[in-house]
Amino acid sequence: MYSQKRVNFEVITIGNELLTGRTLNTNMRYLAKTVTDLGGNVVRATTVGDYVKDISSAVNDALSRKTDFLIMCGGLGPTFDDRTLEALSDAVSSPLELNELALEYMKMHYRDRQEGHKYEEFEPMPSRLKMVSLPRDATPLQNPVGSASGVYMKHREMNIVALPGVPREMEAIFERSVSPLISDLVGNLFRREGSLKVIGVGESKVAPLIDKVMREYSEVYIKSHPRPGPGPVLEINFSTISESDEMAKNAVKRSMAKLSSLLIRHRAKVESMADQNFDQQPQIQGRASRSQEPYNSSSQP
Repeated sequence: MYSQKRVNFEVITIGNELLTGRTLNTNMRYLAKTVTDLGGNVVRATTVGDYVKDISSAVNDALSRKTDFLIMCGGLGPTFDDRTLEALSDAVSSPLELNELALEYMKMHYRDRQEGHKYEEFEPMPSRLKMVSLPRDATPLQNPVGSASGVYMKHREMNIVALPGVPREMEAIFERSVSPLISDLVGNLFRREGSLKVIGVGESKVAPLIDKVMREYSEVYIKSHPRPGPGPVLEINFSTISESDEMAKNAVKRSMAKLSSLLIRHRAKVESMADQNFDQQPQIQGRASRSQEPYNSSSQP
């Protein structure tokens, strides 16, 4: 169904507050889901603290696995524990240098804030110059809603992006600059999903039935999730990706029908959930790549 090699992604989220549980890691969810909806294959997600050696080690690990695309999130701000640029510089052996374009982006941000308001003027204080000192080989990605630019670079064939940890800023840079990069790399793909609600049969009995269907429809990924309710209740998700939207829709529909018939023979009650959207626009179609599912993040790393 999908003849090209999948493009593998890794995500590193950075911050002590994520490791202590003080902040809910909504950025990881957003990045993993959005990359998947764009057709990328997220193979690993890592969270590390605000320490140069740990961040640098995580980048080197991704390099050693020859990952196609690494997305880093967090640690681009002005405070003492914002160390991502320093760690990235160390990992790729590219010294930090004042980036004039990143500096101009920051100045533009402060000019825009001042228009009609009494905000402070831009001053090139050390904490701000730190934010625009990027690895020599890096390109800044403009932040349309904040002062910290994102970063893009390529090292040993691996694409690397670093984004701010504030969800609003991370999402704005991702949509503006990173999504087109991923679409160009992944190509024109279609992703389709479907879900069943199964009542009355436990997961251990359903597992061999899922295995049987996946052997017949190897291009479809099927995953069961226990849900609360009286007696056994499962949600079973189906997903596939293809260069043809029609093939993707048919694969999901047929695998759902096959599993439904097997479950009914085991006296399960099977319901189709209201998220199929087979007759709506696909979740991925070339560059029109955002999922239609609403996303809301109120967390502020």
